[in-house]
Amino acid sequence: MANLRFNVVERAFKKRPLPVEVPEMRPAEYYGKLVFNREKMYKYLSLEVYEKLVDVIDNGTRLDRSIADAVAQGMKQWALDNGATHYTHWFQPLTEGTAEKHDAFVVHDGKGGMMEDFSGKLLVQQEPDASSFPNGGIRNTFEARGYSAWDPTSPVFIIDDTLCIPTIFISYTGEALDYKAPLLKSLRAINKAATEVCQYFDPNVKQVHANLGWEQEYFLVDEDLFFARPDLVLTGRTLMGHDFAKNQQMDDHYFGTIPERVQAYMKDLEIEALQLGIPVKTRHNEVAPGQFELAPIFEECNLAVDHNMLLMSLMKKIAHKHSFRVLLHEKPFNGINGSGKHNNWSLTTDTGVLLHRNGKTSEDNLRFVVFIVETLMAVYKHNGLLKASVMSATNDHRLGANEAPPAIISSFLGTQLTELLDHIELADKEELFTFEGKQGMKLDIPEIPELLIDNTDRNRTSPFAFTGNRFEFRAVGSEANCASAMIVLNTAVAEALIHFKKRVDTLIAKGENKTSAIIDIIREDIKTCKPIRFDGNGYSEEWKQEAYKRGLDCEPSCPICFDRYLDKESVKMFELTNVMTKNELLARNEVKWETYTKRIQIEARVIGDIAMNHIIPVATEYQTLLAKNVKSMMDIFGGEEGKKLTESNISIIKDIANRIKTIEIDVEELVNTRKIANKIESQRKKAIAYHDTIAPKMEEIRYQIDKLELIVSNELWTLPKYRELLFIR
Repeated sequence: MANLRFNVVERAFKKRPLPVEVPEMRPAEYYGKLVFNREKMYKYLSLEVYEKLVDVIDNGTRLDRSIADAVAQGMKQWALDNGATHYTHWFQPLTEGTAEKHDAFVVHDGKGGMMEDFSGKLLVQQEPDASSFPNGGIRNTFEARGYSAWDPTSPVFIIDDTLCIPTIFISYTGEALDYKAPLLKSLRAINKAATEVCQYFDPNVKQVHANLGWEQEYFLVDEDLFFARPDLVLTGRTLMGHDFAKNQQMDDHYFGTIPERVQAYMKDLEIEALQLGIPVKTRHNEVAPGQFELAPIFEECNLAVDHNMLLMSLMKKIAHKHSFRVLLHEKPFNGINGSGKHNNWSLTTDTGVLLHRNGKTSEDNLRFVVFIVETLMAVYKHNGLLKASVMSATNDHRLGANEAPPAIISSFLGTQLTELLDHIELADKEELFTFEGKQGMKLDIPEIPELLIDNTDRNRTSPFAFTGNRFEFRAVGSEANCASAMIVLNTAVAEALIHFKKRVDTLIAKGENKTSAIIDIIREDIKTCKPIRFDGNGYSEEWKQEAYKRGLDCEPSCPICFDRYLDKESVKMFELTNVMTKNELLARNEVKWETYTKRIQIEARVIGDIAMNHIIPVATEYQTLLAKNVKSMMDIFGGEEGKKLTESNISIIKDIANRIKTIEIDVEELVNTRKIANKIESQRKKAIAYHDTIAPKMEEIRYQIDKLELIVSNELWTLPKYRELLFIR
């Protein structure tokens, strides 16, 4: 058994990178090659059909089904020209992954043969089995009908021989069973609410878009070593493993030279990503050994989410080619940094960037303040819900650790912006603003010009930090679907803007000047949302106490955090903006609780199996060797001298025996505790039971196993150790 581990490690260290087939063209020339973008649309569609489809994409007009056949024929021809033989509706069910069913471009010709075909009906709508995906009770097993419907705003693309069509996924009764449908509704809500507020300052604004730039962190592990660790294979993380002497404490991996094998993988990944229209730009080593990051250029939020989901699939596929396995689990290794997916969120209009600080006019500057404050209002009012949107059984291991944002949502603004809001709040309105004829309002605030430069540090402990012209939501997990957090954030900001406009309009209706009314409401909201602003150390115990005093959500339990989705204010917000109904929220929470339980359940089974089938036999074998050594020594030396010479080994034998006994008792208790929890009918109560009773018991077992790893002979230990898993050669 031991030789097997050594052989696996030796093979991993001898591997050389595969040669990367780099296209002769420059990246800009093959970017989007496998995407049915506007260039391809213009080539394969008639001008009339092209213009109608572009109008749908750009202006949100309803798709004219009369053009669906023409679009489908154009798509099919382009796909065939690029070697595709099949098509699929590509959607994002509540599994955190993507789903697809491939069909060939063929139909019977009625004469005993077949012909290539693809109709508008097949493009626009299909019928996957809605009962076979997580649905939280919306669909019963005998109620299988569900629909996937084409999302024209996200371009189709080709993977291998298949044309992939991004779609939403809904039940027969119309409820969303995916992430895309509510995301699109949240984007529509923020577009409407933000546009109406923007028109206070510029009547020419017709649309507001939410943009997203995600930063994808991940680990790479040699494939042979991966398959030698059952816990990695089955759960995505190491359920045991002792710290090694050197990990990340020297800070020498972050931004260091990228290992040759990893560089080859990254190049291959970038080439395929660029051909699929994913605008990847940045790559580098992250803090932990074996950890890396990839980030693209900002995109429209819906497209960015699709691209991130596609990229995660690509990462796994290409890693296999290079004899790697990608770990997207938020905390695959204990004691070193985990992986997140920072979501950089911003708003733009068809005339410019809303959160830009270098406004050319006084109206621009006031508009900037309005959108900053109303975003803070959204985060303050729904801070618990925002936390719930990023919570999961996997991200639970990362949040709150000294490597990631704390499990308390707050917002860092920096010195300049903080002082500006404080100044607006405390100063007399007459001192702040004067008016100059047709030029409109002029801000008489010294801080405004200073906002043109970044002369304040960034707070890496803040979950929601303002970083120039965007907010960075840093608490999102590495393997999460970005849509979960973006749905809540977009909807919450939309609600804040709706309430802002309603109050401003009320003051205007009473005869107050528009600008004065805006200032009154902004000053009121600055005071209201002040508790969410925090520029200090989010890891400190003092902040936890202070956050509690401020009324912020400090709940650490993941299953209980999910309750925030069903709070009265949350349901009201989602229904006001027409993003989700209460029934959809109830169903999603059932899925969240059930998914949490299953994750912990699988981990509990795996750690029990490994403990009994790997750890205890190896520890017992080593214990037997020591016992034989003690007997031999006593036979040779005998008496007091023999006792002294064998004292150390006897102590180790006893230590191993005690730890084995503890593990056996803990595993039995773990099984019994799980049986009790499994009898609980309520998904919520069952998830809480798993969190409170089963997860802690797993940590107790891990503690004993990790101690045994230090005691048992290295030659006998069967599982690859951290020092072997994390350092790529």
